[in-house]
Formats: sequence, structure tokens, C-alpha cells
Amino acid sequence: MAYVAVAAAYAALAGTVVTAYGQVQAGKAQQESLERQAEAEKLRASTEELARREELNRALAANQLAMASGGISGVTPESISLESAKKIGASEQVIGLSEKLKQAQLQRQAQAARTQGIMGATSTLLSSSKDIAESIETIRG
Repeated sequence: MAYVAVAAAYAALAGTVVTAYGQVQAGKAQQESLERQAEAEKLRASTEELARREELNRALAANQLAMASGGISGVTPESISLESAKKIGASEQVIGLSEKLKQAQLQRQAQAARTQGIMGATSTLLSSSKDIAESIETIRG
């Protein structure tokens, strides 16, 4: 009969440890997933920025071609290009900042996920402390 109690005590201890370990690992896995998502977001943002710049270059080239063939006076292609570049630069800064904020948010979520896993494991161990103490007493006999 004592062997059954000792076996049950070991099983209870093992169950608590496995639960705590699982919580830590789940937090780490979620952290890694969010970090990969942040990297994917960074790559997507870079790709979109490149596409926007290519589209901008095409639009500027079309504007200059239209002005050259239309004989527009009073406005130089350089002044139009400069004004367009200023507007686009400001737009790119806003978009870039927005993308960086998204990536930073994902990094914060990743760290929070890991912390949550550790806190969950700690909570499991603390809430099971009475059971752990009883299991140790049963094992000691």
C-alpha cells in the first residue's frame, strides 16, 4: 500500500513538472513564431517599398516625357521632380515608420509570450506547492 502512495506521489510530481515545462515551451514556441512573423513583415515591407519606388520612377519618367513632348512652359521638369520627390519622401517616411512600429509590436508580443509561459509555469509550481510538499513527505515515508 505504501508503494502505491509513493508511486502516486512521484506521478503527481512528474505531472506538475511536465505541466510547468510545457508552459515554458509553449511560451518559447509562441515567441519564436512571432519573431518569424516580424521577420516576414520586415521582408514584405522591403518588397513593397521597392515596388513603390519602381512605380514612382515610372510615373516620374512618364511625367517628364509628357512635359517634354507637350512643350509645357513656366515649369521645369526638375522643379516637378523635386516637388514629387519631397512628397514621396515624406510618404515613404510615414510608411517606413508604420512598418517599423508593426515589427516592434510583434517583437513585444514575442517577449510577452515568453514571459507569459514562464509566469504560467511559476504559477503552476506555486499553486502545486502544497501537493508537492505532500508528495515529498509521502516519498520520504
